[in-house]
Amino acid sequence: MEIRVEELRKSYGGKPVLTDLSAVFREGVTCIAAPSGTGKTTLLRLLLGLEHPDGGTIAGADCRWAAVFQEDRLLEGLSAGANLRFALGAVPPEAGETLARLGLELSDPKPVRAWSGGMRRRLALARALLAPAEALALDEPFTGLDGENRARCLELIRRAGRDKPVLLATHDLTGLEDAPVVRLGNG
Repeated sequence: MEIRVEELRKSYGGKPVLTDLSAVFREGVTCIAAPSGTGKTTLLRLLLGLEHPDGGTIAGADCRWAAVFQEDRLLEGLSAGANLRFALGAVPPEAGETLARLGLELSDPKPVRAWSGGMRRRLALARALLAPAEALALDEPFTGLDGENRARCLELIRRAGRDKPVLLATHDLTGLEDAPVVRLGNG
């Protein structure tokens, strides 16, 4: 699978955020690297179809996506299992193992509002990884995670990238030095 952007442009209030961006995203993890406020989220939103470009073309992005946004977007009053059931329609058979690899328990009955920020972040990532998708858009997926949990997440993200494009927006390339990088702005 290949997602291609050519001469992509997007401005807000007359201020250019993306200017003539061209890139190709294939299976595997590709980092979209840039300082905060320089277009990473905008690029992902354009690829997801949540916004429209001012110019340029996007090809191959009309597939089924799963995403981790900058906010966790969980149902705070529900448990991990209930969050997965709500978002995915059912709890996939591999959910228990995926959560365990992320240091979480599927059987934990507590509502996620009682969890730490890092635990909620890992659940948001697990939800995206478990979703039936042809591509993943991950917007700063390591926010609030320590080094050990970041490594756990990165292992599963790399595994997901074996058979689909994974676009990972970040300003911190730690552990991703071998991944292809698309740099935006002054990134």
